[in-house]
Amino acid sequence: MTEPIRVLIADDHPLFRDGLAALLNDGADTELAGMASSGTEAIELAREAQPDVVVMDLHMPGLNGIEATRRIVADSPHIAVLVLTMFDDDDSIFAALRAGARGYLLKGADRVQIRCGIHAAANGEIVFGAELAARMLGYFTATPAPPPIFPQLTDREREVLELVAQGRANAAIATRLGLSQKTVRNHVSNILTKLQVADRAQAIVQARDAGLGHQSRT
Repeated sequence: MTEPIRVLIADDHPLFRDGLAALLNDGADTELAGMASSGTEAIELAREAQPDVVVMDLHMPGLNGIEATRRIVADSPHIAVLVLTMFDDDDSIFAALRAGARGYLLKGADRVQIRCGIHAAANGEIVFGAELAARMLGYFTATPAPPPIFPQLTDREREVLELVAQGRANAAIATRLGLSQKTVRNHVSNILTKLQVADRAQAIVQARDAGLGHQSRT
C-alpha cells in the first residue's frame, strides 16, 4: 500500500487550519504532519517533521510565507511547498516561485482542487489554480517586445531624432516638444555623439535607415 502524503499546514487563521486538517484527515492518501501559525514555526516544524508537502499561506505574523518557503526549500529540497493564499497579484506569485514553491492556489479553491494540488506538488509537478493558469501561460508564451531603436538614446533624444529625421529645424522641434531651442540643440549634440556621426545630415540618414522620420510633418 502506498504511504500517505504527509502534509504540514502553515496558516495563521485557526479556522482555516482546522478546515485543512479535516480535509487531510478525510482521505487515506494524506496525513497531517503538523500545523504552524507563523513562518518561523513552519520552518521549525518542517525541519523536525520532514513532511512531503507544506501548504503555505503568504501573510503570517513575523516571518512571511515567502521567506519561510525559501528557508524550508534550502534546508530540505525534497519538501514541496504549495502556496495557498488570498493574494493573486503577480509580484506575490513570482516571489513565491522564485523562493522555491512548486504550486500556487488561491483560498477560493475547492476541496478537490486543494487535494489535487497537494498530490501534484508531492509528485514534483508545478501547480497553478485555474484562476492563475491562463495568466501564467500568457507570461511564458508572450512575444517579447522588440528592443527600442537606438537604445543608447534616451526617450527624449529619440523624440528629437524622429523630428530631425522628418527634416524639422531646431525651432520647430522646440515648439513641437515645448522645449527651449537651447535644450533642443543640446539634445541634437548628444544624439550626434551617441550615434557617432559628424553632422545632422548623417544622423538623418541613420534615423531614416532605422525607420524614423517617415510620418507626416503635420
